[in-house]
Amino acid sequence: MLKTILKRILQSIPTLLIVVTVTFVLTRMIPGNPARSVLGPQASPDAIAELEEEMGLNKSKAEQYVDYMFSVLKGDFGKSYVYNKPVTTLIAERIPNTLVITLTSLVIALIIGLAIGVFSALHQYSILDYVFMILALVGVSMPIFWLGMMLVMTFSVNLGWLPALGMGDLSNGLGDFISHMILPCFCLATIPTATFARITRSSMLEVINNDSIKSLRARGIKESVVIWKHALKNALPPIVTVLGLQLAQAFTGAILTESIFSWPGMGTMIVSAIDNRDYQLIQGTVLFIAVVFVVVNLLVDVVYMLINPRVSYESGKGGK
Repeated sequence: MLKTILKRILQSIPTLLIVVTVTFVLTRMIPGNPARSVLGPQASPDAIAELEEEMGLNKSKAEQYVDYMFSVLKGDFGKSYVYNKPVTTLIAERIPNTLVITLTSLVIALIIGLAIGVFSALHQYSILDYVFMILALVGVSMPIFWLGMMLVMTFSVNLGWLPALGMGDLSNGLGDFISHMILPCFCLATIPTATFARITRSSMLEVINNDSIKSLRARGIKESVVIWKHALKNALPPIVTVLGLQLAQAFTGAILTESIFSWPGMGTMIVSAIDNRDYQLIQGTVLFIAVVFVVVNLLVDVVYMLINPRVSYESGKGGK
C-alpha cells in the first residue's frame, strides 16, 4: 500500500504543475491593472509604476512565472495585493467557514442519499422508487445558482423564515448561526444527495442479487442485518469513490453558494480576488483547491484498498 501511495503522490506532481501554469497564464489574461485596482482610478502614472515595481509586475511574464514557481516550491504563496496579508494566512482564516458548510452538507447528503438509495433498491419499480429517482435526476440537473436564488426568494424574501445573507454570530446564540447555515447547506447538498441516491441504488441492486446475500437470507438472518451490515458493506466501494469526488467538488460548488448567500469563505474570497485582479490570491487559492483534490483522491484510493483488499492499483488487477 505504501508503494501505491508514493506512486500516487509522484503522479500528482505534474498535475499540480499544470494547474500552477494554467492559473498563472489565465490570471495574466484578466483585463485591468492590479496596481490601478489597489490605488484607484485617480492614481497617478508614477504611483502606479512604483506599485507595479513593488509587486514585481514590471518584469516580463516569464520572469514573473519563474519567481512564482520558486516561491511555491519554498511554500510561499505570495502576499495579497488587496488584503496586504500572506495568501496562506487568508486561506487559513477562510477555510474553516467553507468547511462548515461543505462538510455539513455532505454529511446530510450522505445520510439522506444512502437511505433513499437503499429504500429504492429494496422497492425496485415501486411508485416511491420512481418518485425518488425522478427527484434525484432533477437534483443532479438543477443549477446551484438558480436553486440558491429561488431559496432566497422563497424562504427569505417572501416567507421571511430564514436569513438570506451572512454567516450569523455565535455570540447571538447557536440558533442564529444554524439558521444562517440552513439555506447554503441545503443548496450545496442537493447535487450530492441526488448522486448518492442514484449510486447507492445501483450498487445495492447489484449486491442484493448476489448468491452470498441470498445465502444469508436462506439461513434466517434478520433482513435488517442482511441489508445494513452485509449488503451495504459490499456496496460501499463505488459510494466511497463518489464521496471523495463530491467532497472535492464541494469546494468548487462553494464558490457559487458562498457568493449567493454572502458566506465569508473561500468562494467569496476567490470572487473578490478576481474582481480586484489580485493575482497572488487567485493563484494561491486555486493551487490550494487543486491540492485538496489530489489529497482527497489519494484518501479515496487508500480507503478503497482498505475496504476491498483485492484491489491493487499497482498492477491494475485484483490482488490475491
